[in-house]
Order: sequence, then C-alpha cells, then structure tokens
Amino acid sequence: MFAVEVRDHIMIAHSFHGAVFGPAQALHGATFVIDAAFMSDELDANGIVIDIGRAHEALKATLAPLNYGNLDTLPEFKGVNTTTEFLTKYIHDRLADAARAGSLGRDGRELKAIRVTLSESHVARAWYEAALW
Repeated sequence: MFAVEVRDHIMIAHSFHGAVFGPAQALHGATFVIDAAFMSDELDANGIVIDIGRAHEALKATLAPLNYGNLDTLPEFKGVNTTTEFLTKYIHDRLADAARAGSLGRDGRELKAIRVTLSESHVARAWYEAALW
C-alpha cells in the first residue's frame, strides 16, 4: 500500500455536553494538528498516489470554515460534541468527497482509503480511516 500524507493545523473553540468531560464542558480552546493520508495499492502513470499540492489544498479548504472559529456556533454542529474523534470523521468525509470527485489529480476510483489523524497534543491523538468505495 502506498500513501501520501499532508499536514495542517487549526485553532478552534468549543465546549462539550456531558459530565464525562469535566471542565471541558466549559468553552475552551484547542489547537489540532491534522494529518491526512491518501492510500492506493498502485502508483499512477505519473508515479504518484495523488498530487501532494492538490491534497494540501483540499485539506486547507476543508479546515478553513473551522479555523479560528467557535464550533459551538456552526449550524452543522448544533447539539454535537465536536470531540477529536468526531472531527476526524467530519474532515475525512469532506476529503473523501474531493477524492471521489477526482480533484486530487487522479481518478478517485484508483484510491483505496483515507486516514485522518488529529493530534490534540504531543501525547494524545485520534484517527479515522475508511475505504473510499
């Protein structure tokens, strides 16, 4: 399996509902480092998995509506705990849409899977991985 991985980061504010979250129930900030890995069994005719520049652009575009925002105020997150785990799938799904549309410099059907990892510190991270087809 071949993979290309790109990285970016966001700074957000949010709060959680539920006693399990303790003090994180209050509004607080977080800085996430996001790694997105695009996987394929084979390299294409150009010898790549996908175009790294396009992958980075897709990740930046996905993260832009979240960056420097309060996730509690976004309509698509109303009533949702925007946990690290939740955000991995949210970001994955948008990158998967871009991959399936072929906007990463390769026919999306030639890609196998995407993994999105969010690191919330140097000692804690979560990831979500799923096949594209």
